[in-house]
Amino acid sequence: MENPKLKKLFDEWLPEATIDQMQTKMESGELTAKQLVLMYLSRIAKIDKAINSILEINPDALQIAATLDTERKVHGSRGPLHGIPVLLKDNIDTHDKMHTSAGSLALEHSISPEDSFVAAQLRKAGAVILGKTNMTEWANFMANDMPTGYSSRGGQVLNPYGPKKFIVGGSSAGSGSAVAANLAAVAVGTETSGSILNPSGQNSLVGIKPTVGLVSRSGIIPISHTQDTAGPMARTVKDAVYLLSVISGIDEHDPVTGTNQVTIDINNYLFDKKGLQGATLGVPRDSAFYDGLSDDKRQLFEKAVEKLKQLGAAVKDVHIPSANAEWGYDVLTYEFKVGVNAYLNQLPSTVKIRNLTNIIAFNKHHMERTLKFGQAVLIESEETSGTLTEEQYLLALEHDQYQSTEQGIDFALKEYGVSALVFPHDHGSDIAARAGYPSITVPAGYTKDGEPFGLTFTGTAYSEATLIKLAYAFEQATNVRKAPVIEPNAEA
Repeated sequence: MENPKLKKLFDEWLPEATIDQMQTKMESGELTAKQLVLMYLSRIAKIDKAINSILEINPDALQIAATLDTERKVHGSRGPLHGIPVLLKDNIDTHDKMHTSAGSLALEHSISPEDSFVAAQLRKAGAVILGKTNMTEWANFMANDMPTGYSSRGGQVLNPYGPKKFIVGGSSAGSGSAVAANLAAVAVGTETSGSILNPSGQNSLVGIKPTVGLVSRSGIIPISHTQDTAGPMARTVKDAVYLLSVISGIDEHDPVTGTNQVTIDINNYLFDKKGLQGATLGVPRDSAFYDGLSDDKRQLFEKAVEKLKQLGAAVKDVHIPSANAEWGYDVLTYEFKVGVNAYLNQLPSTVKIRNLTNIIAFNKHHMERTLKFGQAVLIESEETSGTLTEEQYLLALEHDQYQSTEQGIDFALKEYGVSALVFPHDHGSDIAARAGYPSITVPAGYTKDGEPFGLTFTGTAYSEATLIKLAYAFEQATNVRKAPVIEPNAEA
């Protein structure tokens, strides 16, 4: 950067800057939102070629920021996100000059007819929607062997901690990689099963997968109305909560939000450094939650569990009866066709892709560009009736909900008298996703070769306040996150 003041901030302050620190500088007049956006755009230009996390930039971002600066001077700040640059995953609708495609070429020119609930809430809070992030195509519901972070539209997202060594995680890969590399203050990801928690853990971030119902899914390209949710990805617990408090709320267009009777307020009780004192936590010791963990990662997990005890938590080994149950993805297979057809049907008539049949046909017609890994999962969903009347679907739905709650998370919480469960990395994400229950992952260290590792807290429905309190106390006591070292001139 040529501006000496901004260059100094860009080099010495912007990396790892928190939302509170950004607001302090903007309130004092030392920095404007427009300058903050400009610095992030400069950082994207300098660094993103190495990780390929950003699909497109909002061409109006600088002007929006300038308007918010004027508003701050005249009327004051709207709140913690006023003037803060936020990235959105490419399956979240924005009614502006950007596209929403779920990483697909079929929808690469699609502009949404209106903002998603999430985008509208962000604009209302004064956030600057900076751009859209790359993702695993169709949120990893397209092909059986597609790598996490790959899309036909955007190519492969890479992990800034080891582009050639470590998976980036998916499907909110670009959101995770970008925030880890400090290309925005925070980002919104989406999860059906692990797609916030996994890339957050892989990129040394805080990721909150909310209760299904806390955040509206209106205007988000779906997989499953049973399991889908959007949620924040950030470098600190506090920043993630700032974002969650803004995007949550009741929405008449998403019936499940009617079950939400909580408010995520930015109060001190959420940010208690002694929040683990007196807490009772359960560590599921069932083998299913440790499959695939290296010895290195097991040691990191056990070290984290010991730290929880040192910080005043009573920690018990617990058993989840359904841990080794037979889990399939039939619910997703049946619900995807219904959800994606409904989404596509409300797009403007200029968008020629109107249903799943059209997507599959488009991919076949452009197979050299679109079918590098096939589309077996899309085809399997297309073969369903689209009516949700099949016995196989209804039995699978009941199975998943019973086994994940009454024989799963709720059983363990009640049987052992604990307030939350603790899992290594994202290894409890699937059972929590099937239950529709919240989880929050926090950086817990790095393997010997530098791969990030996370600790995940999981609870029952709408227990976000408890989980945030626990995660914040752990984060503040450990403070293990470190910024990745990225070669500016490297090519993805």
